Amino acid sequence: MTAGDLAIVVGTVLCAIGFAALIVVLMRVLDTLRSLRAEVESLRNETRPLLAELQASTNDARATMDEARHDLDRFDRVLGSAEAISDAVSGSGRVARVALSTPMIKAAGIATGTSRVIRRLRGSDRTALAAADTTAVPRRSTNRQKGAQR
Repeated sequence: MTAGDLAIVVGTVLCAIGFAALIVVLMRVLDTLRSLRAEVESLRNETRPLLAELQASTNDARATMDEARHDLDRFDRVLGSAEAISDAVSGSGRVARVALSTPMIKAAGIATGTSRVIRRLRGSDRTALAAADTTAVPRRSTNRQKGAQR
């Protein structure tokens, strides 16, 4: 045997050992891939019901949000109507107060004056009226009254 033949035999043996090691490694990788596929399938089987439940929960939440949005829109319309009514009532109250305040004051004055006249005509409160007139403090004239007198 020559050195070339020996190199070929050693190279062939080393290649055979390398191929055997490669076959063992590839077989281990194949077993690991089979195990991984089984685990992925198991994970899918476990997560499918969870995903279905999550989707149902999401649909319920969406329906609830739509209902809440509808209720909020309705409440906004009701609140707007209440504000419009409040504005209308406050405006009409102001108009009524302005329109009725002067006649009511005049009517109260007439009623008070009439009751005093009736009491004086009856003569029952002459002493009380005389005492009230003497104890009454004279009113000071204001600038308006002075301007009206001039």
